Amino acid sequence: MANMFDYLKWRGDLTFTQDGVNGVDALIFSTLCYVCYRGRVEEYPYTPISLREAAEDFFSGEIQESRIRDRNDLSLLREAAATARFGQTMICMYRDQLIPEEETQFAAMTFLLDDGSGFVAFRGTDNSLVGWKEDFNMSFQETIPSQRLAVQYVRDVWTELQRPMRLGGHSKGGNLAVFAAAKSAPGIQKQILEVFNNDGPGFTGYMMGDPGYLAMVPKIKTFIPQSSVIGMLLEHEEPYTVIRSKSVGVLQHDAYSWEVLGNQFIPVPEVSHTSLLLDAAIKSWFAERTDQERNQLVDVMFNLLGTGGIDRALDIFQPKNIRTYLKTLSSDEKTRRILSEEFQSFLEAVKRTRGRFEGTKEALPEGGRSGTEPG
Repeated sequence: MANMFDYLKWRGDLTFTQDGVNGVDALIFSTLCYVCYRGRVEEYPYTPISLREAAEDFFSGEIQESRIRDRNDLSLLREAAATARFGQTMICMYRDQLIPEEETQFAAMTFLLDDGSGFVAFRGTDNSLVGWKEDFNMSFQETIPSQRLAVQYVRDVWTELQRPMRLGGHSKGGNLAVFAAAKSAPGIQKQILEVFNNDGPGFTGYMMGDPGYLAMVPKIKTFIPQSSVIGMLLEHEEPYTVIRSKSVGVLQHDAYSWEVLGNQFIPVPEVSHTSLLLDAAIKSWFAERTDQERNQLVDVMFNLLGTGGIDRALDIFQPKNIRTYLKTLSSDEKTRRILSEEFQSFLEAVKRTRGRFEGTKEALPEGGRSGTEPG
């Protein structure tokens, strides 16, 4: 089935003045933000450069494998840069920050469109262990550092450019886009045309009654695949559109698996039974734990992963690191006990939730989002 690459072939010859921004465009911008740019984009962030020129800079030198999230990102950059629609789009205000001691992973960039608007894209979680831990911190912290940086970034963009803008991101990037819009000053909120959240997690309960968030809800467009896990996490107020993916289970979080027809995603009526069950189980499990207990679990888990001496999440599953974790668990009774108890608690939550779901019609769990939008 068709995906973002096919869309570039179908729509790549039309400028944004000829055919305005849609959800697929927003996903492409959001995914292009995963690229770790270099050259003029990085060295002169306040001097706009076309995506085509940025791609030339990127591919002109040696590519560091350790900084590549997905090889498809490189193909997307190359193919998008070759189109009239994206290639002539200007890039500015690129920021890329990784601060391990503050558990912060943040990156953003702004695309200047030929229709006079801007698109602010926030990077989702990269391959760094720091980025993964920051995601887990969302479960017990009202705000994480990258969310505060996102608010500041939007403020800086408005101060510098003074043009209407859209915000978007994939995964954590979608969360940052929503948070930045919600926490922006009313004057900036008026200049935000739309916010695109592509399978990004929600927030702890405090955000649900936030006036700034509620004011932005009508402008938020959230897309999740039918077996979404990440996008169903925590709490959301905005409705969502469920879309088709060619992958299965948690692999549907991969934006390259999302199916496209024309200039939109292919909608499906509802999320899967498994997605609803898992979402309800996770919410039930979280509800039984205090913020302090969630914090302890995250610290214990990442302290264990740190014993492998790694800084990339993909290295977690290397055989030598797995052996290190097993050795640590065999000698650290406290870590072994906490992880074992929490794993058992989660399994019990899944079992209880499955019992409630069996023999009943699928429905959204209480406390979740209220429904879907038509595609």
